[in-house]
Amino acid sequence: MAELRVVAVITAKPGSEKEVGEALSGLVAPARAEVGCISYELFASVLDPATFITVETWRSQEDFDAHLKAPYVQQAFASASDHLAQPPVIHPLSPIGIG
Repeated sequence: MAELRVVAVITAKPGSEKEVGEALSGLVAPARAEVGCISYELFASVLDPATFITVETWRSQEDFDAHLKAPYVQQAFASASDHLAQPPVIHPLSPIGIG
């Protein structure tokens, strides 16, 4: 089975960058410790500091689905929800062959 790569874009309301960044930073270590997590990175956009992006690789869709249902993930998004400009946009990626 092929690995699943995912990019998530999370946008904070103006003035809420710190709160959202802290909530998302708290996800990194536990996500990396999850069964099925191959990599999990969190970035802030240089062009727009209110935009946060995760770049993730999971062993399978099932592992990613379990991650989204994990209590610590649900808690982080619940605590950050009032500070988000919009719901997170999650992009599971499909490779496109070159050549």
